[in-house]
Amino acid sequence: MKSVDDLPDLRGKRVLIRCDFNVPLDGETITDDGRIKAALPTLTKLRNDGAKIVVMAHLGRPKGEVNPKYSLAPVAKRLGELIGAPVTLAADVVGDSAQAAVAALADGEIVLLENVRYEPAEESKDEAERAALAAKYAALGDVFVSDGFGVVHRKQASVYDVATLLPSAAGYLVAKEVEVLKKLTVTPERPYVVVLGGAKVADKLAVIENLLKVADTLIIGGGMAYTFIKASGHEIGTSLLDAEKIDTCTAYLAEAAAAGKQILLPVDVRVAAGMDFGARTVDGPVTVVSADAIPADQMGLDVGPETEKLFAEAIGSAKTVFWNGPVGVSEIPEFASGTTAVATALAHADAFTVVGGGDSAAAVRTLGFADEAFGHISTGGGASLEYLEGKELPGLAVLEEEN
Repeated sequence: MKSVDDLPDLRGKRVLIRCDFNVPLDGETITDDGRIKAALPTLTKLRNDGAKIVVMAHLGRPKGEVNPKYSLAPVAKRLGELIGAPVTLAADVVGDSAQAAVAALADGEIVLLENVRYEPAEESKDEAERAALAAKYAALGDVFVSDGFGVVHRKQASVYDVATLLPSAAGYLVAKEVEVLKKLTVTPERPYVVVLGGAKVADKLAVIENLLKVADTLIIGGGMAYTFIKASGHEIGTSLLDAEKIDTCTAYLAEAAAAGKQILLPVDVRVAAGMDFGARTVDGPVTVVSADAIPADQMGLDVGPETEKLFAEAIGSAKTVFWNGPVGVSEIPEFASGTTAVATALAHADAFTVVGGGDSAAAVRTLGFADEAFGHISTGGGASLEYLEGKELPGLAVLEEEN
């Protein structure tokens, strides 16, 4: 696909750029600005080229309605601080404020349109509705740059449809993400270890199936591990279970064994009577038990110390590692040890290491790891997983069609 470097002279041109600024907020305070920082290389290049920069982004799920809770005002403020120049926030998406702000742009200046998801047509399944909104976006720009990797798996007006209306190219972030994912799926250096965590097996079925073909070892942690433990013939107490997927997990274990590959499951787990996720509290004492001896009244909430060593050894032997999903309820300090151990093993591995966006990226930053400790931290968890599943991502496909 065409890169932003392939675009002709941009001085004085209005460059419409889709970024992913869906950052976590505590009130109006951004708690992780990683996605904003990830956009800086492309935005800086456009500023240096003298472009008039019109940024589109979303925050949260306002469901097509204007909701101050989801305003991009905190993002405009933080982006201005990071880039060292004022960033104007339009009061609407394609209305009078947006049009006036774009018309007033000087070369090298940036305007951020309000949350594109304030527009009902942005996420519409009706192609005509999306196309009509995309035409309004296109009227604000001369060129379109796609740099929001976290949304390229969505067929939305600001991601897909607008790219059919303007000369389009990938920003540095999208180009880098695609380069990394191709490395993981086409030419991984071996041994190749994949660490998958998170809550539900159903969310990761297709990626497990696809990665079983290319990875040497799959490490399974998080809530999804208990369905695999159940499929191995052991009781799991009150731990998270995806009962409908037990047979599927049994088949994966058999498939891996037949192919001479490893699926590593926890050998011990940290358990408690329960937890209150919202309050970040634990019910009763936390104990460590063997993964094949979880008491009937206890819930597995993190991997145990022996599993931490097992997972770390597998990661330490790898030349390529992809990790998506915490291996415990890492938001609660008592259950962050396993995720910390995985992150530490990745940070010290003599390997190309990729942290696969979303909860994993937030976890490593919350735990105090610098981005530089890893080969690459993806900005798009869902997009990364769909790519690894082998799906076509509309926001990438349209860029390839453009060229």
